[in-house]
Amino acid sequence: MQTTTLTSTWPQTLCDPSGRRQAKPRNKGCTMVIDKGIGQHAFADMLSTSGEYIDIVKFGFGTSTLYPLPVIQSKIALAIKHGITVIPGGTLLEAAVRLDLIPGFFRQVLELGFTGIEVSDGTINLSRTLRNDLIRDAKSMGLTVYTEYGKKLFGSRIDVTDFARTAEQDWACGAELVTVEARESGKGVGLFDEHGECREGDLSHILRVVPNLDRLMWEAPLKEQQVSLIKSLGPDVHLGNIPVNDIITLETMRRGLRSDTFELQQVPYSEYMI
Repeated sequence: MQTTTLTSTWPQTLCDPSGRRQAKPRNKGCTMVIDKGIGQHAFADMLSTSGEYIDIVKFGFGTSTLYPLPVIQSKIALAIKHGITVIPGGTLLEAAVRLDLIPGFFRQVLELGFTGIEVSDGTINLSRTLRNDLIRDAKSMGLTVYTEYGKKLFGSRIDVTDFARTAEQDWACGAELVTVEARESGKGVGLFDEHGECREGDLSHILRVVPNLDRLMWEAPLKEQQVSLIKSLGPDVHLGNIPVNDIITLETMRRGLRSDTFELQQVPYSEYMI
């Protein structure tokens, strides 16, 4: 069976009814995808269908150490070809701190070809001095740094005053974005309650107190969380911990191509509106 080479495309406005989505490299509406262990072929399939909509891939937790080296090198190189920043999970750096293996961590990050890291203290207590040093050292090595605020313990909440202070210090040290912790479950941590619903009061408080909102990333692994943040902060909100299978779904919501965010469409005046 012969395949026909297509020369036509969808109308541009139909592809992005919001009229707001940037092409890569983006500084608005970045999407961070969490890879929890998919294989090379699945990873390549993900990039062939969704690579244009991914800005950051994070190899979750400490999974980076468990891949055969040729496999992880191949995945990293393929993501970079698609213009994607690739980082190991923040938990891996926390383990390196706890085990006094920071130089070895950075050596392997660079050797494997990672282009960024995540600095977090979701499981350990990281001093402000060491947090500053990790951010600055990574920057000096040419790595893009994403930091994370919040604990992974179920029931933990955001101390908004401390969060604002931490974010400002992280940015001053060279962090690209500061991420609000929500874990991969999206329930009972940070901004979300035990049912995964957004704590609107906490969100409003953050929006009043924290500067540079365009430099915050919100972990939002569940669809309703993504909808809530897009409606509250707009389609240009940075969202993280997006599951592999939800990348295009999220992109439709950013563009007003799903009923949940249909109102984002910039509809021209027409007879159908009379």
